[in-house]
Amino acid sequence: MKQLDSVEQFAYKFSLSAVSATCAETVTYPLDITKTRLQIQGEQVIRGGSAGGVPYRGMMGTALGIVQEEGFLQLWDGVKPAITRHIIYTGSRMGFYEFLRENVLLKKADGSFPIWKAVLGGLFAGGLAQFIASPADLVKVQMQMEGRRRLEGHPPRVKNMWHAFARIASEGGVRGLWSGWLPNVQRAALVNMGDLATYDSVKHALLRHTSLQDNYVTHAFSSGCSGLVAATMSTPADVVKTRIMNQPTKDGRGVLYEGSVDCLVKTVKQEGFWALYKGFLPIWARMAPWSLTFWLSYEQIRKLAGASSF
Repeated sequence: MKQLDSVEQFAYKFSLSAVSATCAETVTYPLDITKTRLQIQGEQVIRGGSAGGVPYRGMMGTALGIVQEEGFLQLWDGVKPAITRHIIYTGSRMGFYEFLRENVLLKKADGSFPIWKAVLGGLFAGGLAQFIASPADLVKVQMQMEGRRRLEGHPPRVKNMWHAFARIASEGGVRGLWSGWLPNVQRAALVNMGDLATYDSVKHALLRHTSLQDNYVTHAFSSGCSGLVAATMSTPADVVKTRIMNQPTKDGRGVLYEGSVDCLVKTVKQEGFWALYKGFLPIWARMAPWSLTFWLSYEQIRKLAGASSF
């Protein structure tokens, strides 16, 4: 590949990672909507209802319930804003991380990169990328809950992705599109601290200290480690993020929670500490195949495009 300047390199790798993210998001999206529905369970208590009426069905029960009550294709309800979000988010986070690794934090000539630098780069790249993509994430979460709202007899809030953007902007202004951005960014920073830092560190440690080559075996093992670490670190922030972004608003402000700390306290108080790990299984079950699909396809697309290995 010809020598590119920094802007061209960022745009080039943004495009490569966006293609890989679209593939991964489409394949694993049903697990994401299942996770979102699980995390919203329990809000009836906070809204003033009784705990006994909350349909705690677990991961498989929730997924089967969506299919039986709403239809098979509803497992992909909200996939358009999800893909839009990942094109922006994943393209940005990968570009930011590599820029920091190559030009600011500076990896060593042998390809090694100290874990503390990888953690710092992952935190910054993930947080900044998610802040940029936050409006699309807000729309995705609200669209994922439309099927459940219809079954409960509530009128639909949105018709499609663009209507959702317009509705949110009309009610809360442009700032309303960044509702819940703080827990969103916190979660993304944790996810990328786990995902990018773990994948980068494990992959290059394997290449330096074992006989494994830079191929799909190394990529698959590294992605498995990164998915598990990212899920463990990010689930509590993901629960808080989902609840804040799904809550009704009045004059651009949330009705149920004043902020991420308030949501965290109310969730633990009403439902217990382990409510913060609601959806861990589908989060991990989704992150594992998402990470595997993304990293395998991304490494291969880079290779086909003539770019160096990540």
